[in-house]
Amino acid sequence: MASETGDFSKGKVSLVILRLGLPSMLAELVYVLYSIVDRMYIGHMPEGGTLALTGLGICFPLITLIGAFASLYSTGGSTLATIARGAGKDRRAEKIMATSFSMLVLTGLLLTVLLYLSAPLTLRWLGGDEETLPSAMAYFEIYVTGTVPMLISLGMNPFINAQGFPRTGMMTILIGAALNILLDPLMIYTLGMGVRGAALATVISQTAGAVWVLAFLRGRRAVLRLTGFHLDRNELSGILRLGVTGFTFRVTNSVTQAIVNIMLKVWGGPLSTVYVGAMSLINSLREILTLPNSGIVAGGQSVMSFNYGAKLYRRVSQSIRFIFLSGLLANVVIWLLIMIIPERMLGIFTSDSQLIGTSAACARIYFGAFPFMALQQAGQSTFVSLNRPRHALFFSLLRKIVLVAPLTLLLPELGLGVSGVFWAEFASQVIGASACFATMCAVIWRPVLSAASSGSGSP
Repeated sequence: MASETGDFSKGKVSLVILRLGLPSMLAELVYVLYSIVDRMYIGHMPEGGTLALTGLGICFPLITLIGAFASLYSTGGSTLATIARGAGKDRRAEKIMATSFSMLVLTGLLLTVLLYLSAPLTLRWLGGDEETLPSAMAYFEIYVTGTVPMLISLGMNPFINAQGFPRTGMMTILIGAALNILLDPLMIYTLGMGVRGAALATVISQTAGAVWVLAFLRGRRAVLRLTGFHLDRNELSGILRLGVTGFTFRVTNSVTQAIVNIMLKVWGGPLSTVYVGAMSLINSLREILTLPNSGIVAGGQSVMSFNYGAKLYRRVSQSIRFIFLSGLLANVVIWLLIMIIPERMLGIFTSDSQLIGTSAACARIYFGAFPFMALQQAGQSTFVSLNRPRHALFFSLLRKIVLVAPLTLLLPELGLGVSGVFWAEFASQVIGASACFATMCAVIWRPVLSAASSGSGSP
């Protein structure tokens, strides 16, 4: 198959995307299990489960921040490497990959030190109090020691997928997840380590994934081989310009998560801990529910980038159309499930009836405009895949910083109270996603269609 040889210029576009996207979706699903399984076991602890789960929710902004650095180097690096491969420049693609790897390791070492030292103050600022801070600290001080292997596993795995080996990329996550699922009950319950055991299980699992990634990229099967540390300043500049989009999205998500936690503490009153816990459950649910769309996007980005580098614009247009329509269908189905049976979905994470009831009511607001996210992801992924960093960066900032953050602060003051925190996400999805998709259609899709029809060399 074309997708198995790294040549995305052949075969039906939708099938090539699915061959890449479905394993990527499964890989992301399994990766989510790293944290989801932790929350499931912790949330069902017989004593202090709800408080421990809330403590993990306080850690989310910092965990998201770490993931942002993986995105910084992997999004730009894998996209530029794929464009270079499409243009027949494999040597340059290897330089890009090596530069991304070197930056992931160096950044991971720096983050480990800084976050470990600043965790007590930062977690308190993010909403930790006398009840929840002990659990948050117990989890995060161990979790942060696995920053380097986590960045290698997350940041280098896209280079495997982009070469046409999505099943191998999926194995990166499967190995780690299998270990995590086995180690969690052993360390949390049998060894009596509680939240510390959950964090240690995650670190061990991520390390195993990192070893697998490096073994493949340095092996004979890889189309592009990782030979070691190498920093090319010119390539790094391009990686950062394009990667800053994914980085900004995750960082701004971290910032908004922090603002949300603070506002829930302010407006939640006596139930503030319950509302912070509800947001923790909603974040857990969101990680699962976005997987079908993000899996297709992951496969589509590689196909778009390769064919853009090869100047096959008709296939680029077909990729955009398939990503949008399949994502919209998936999100509509998911939206219906959230509106009808949120309690059953949230019950996976906890048996606390009050927490489930509060979370269900909030989830119906938070996910109320979920179908619009298909527009956001189609537009955003196209900007990234075709190396349009300015547009991609603008719309990342628009939704999270220009819309979500101010609305989270404003809507509770306008009479909506604590529910205004959740309505902020609803409004940002409608406005931000619509603007992103409309702009993508005007500045990229129409020119690409025109170039495909006329056979011109550039859109």
